[in-house]
Amino acid sequence: MLIVYDSKTGNVKRFIQKLDMKCVQITPDLEIDEPYVLVTYTTGFGQAPQATQNFLATQGHLLQAVVSSGNMNWGTRYGLAADHIARQYEVPILMKFELSGTNKDVMKFKQEVSQIVYNRKVDSA
Repeated sequence: MLIVYDSKTGNVKRFIQKLDMKCVQITPDLEIDEPYVLVTYTTGFGQAPQATQNFLATQGHLLQAVVSSGNMNWGTRYGLAADHIARQYEVPILMKFELSGTNKDVMKFKQEVSQIVYNRKVDSA
């Protein structure tokens, strides 16, 4: 499963580097042709980054699930970008992680993505 990510301060990128999975960073001209899981950050007062929103406007039809980083200091706004994206694109939130995530977060992420891959194989059989 392809992992598409957006990173501003480097926290998401550090998380991605721990995965050892097929990953691609969002750029203005990124186009993909396969299902993916999105990992992004939360900005402002709980919004998804503009680059993420722009990407989803053209590539959202392939989105399978969303993950967001955040900072728990924001309380109820922690990782809120995932909530907005999940609602808009009708996909599950796999998880949220703080800053660049822990090893436990990485393990959970890999398990969740593996489950999506398994379910897609079962559904197509």
